[in-house]
Amino acid sequence: MSTLLALDTATEACSVALLHDGKVTSHYEVIPRLHAQKLLPMIKDLLAEAGVELSAVDAIAFGRGPGAFTGVRIAIGVVQGLAFALERPVLPISNLAVLAQRAFREHGATQVASAIDARMDEVYWGCYREQAGEMCLAGVEAVLPPEVAALPVDASGEWFGAGTGWGYAERLSLKPYAMDAGMLPHAEDLLTLARFAWARGEAIRADDAQPVYLRDKVATPKARP
Repeated sequence: MSTLLALDTATEACSVALLHDGKVTSHYEVIPRLHAQKLLPMIKDLLAEAGVELSAVDAIAFGRGPGAFTGVRIAIGVVQGLAFALERPVLPISNLAVLAQRAFREHGATQVASAIDARMDEVYWGCYREQAGEMCLAGVEAVLPPEVAALPVDASGEWFGAGTGWGYAERLSLKPYAMDAGMLPHAEDLLTLARFAWARGEAIRADDAQPVYLRDKVATPKARP
């Protein structure tokens, strides 16, 4: 049975989770601006609690964005450092999908409109539907003004609103049946999505890991010559 490590620092929350022998353990803290100092100690504590050596990890999953520029870079830096040292692959997971997965876990929501406050009067936006326990993207992820955010063209039924972007609820055209505007991504749900991705063979080499900001104006990687 695979051992997977997951970590996320894309928002104010810093969290890590481990799957080992079919058991999931996780640590989660809301610690703005302390991710760089706290992430590696959290990983060390998590592994110690589970009695697992880092070398036992088969792959490392991480929140690849969208989210705070600095936070996403911290996650990728740590993941690449660990993965290179261990010679293990990585699993990039969308933070919007992680929000939807958390809404499914905590609220039983099977249709979720995830929104993260992107600052600059915009939101990161993505809509997800549950399929066999996995929240799957319907349409595309985007960064846009709240007024422009919309459901997929084939949308029907009721939707749950998840994430800090729902602080703009009065400007969003979608009126969900319920929402949690304080919800942040949790590595436990990132780990759930990573398990599906791992089973499908979607792991990639550490040096291929890239952040996804959605906003082209922010730190777009330069084309290789």
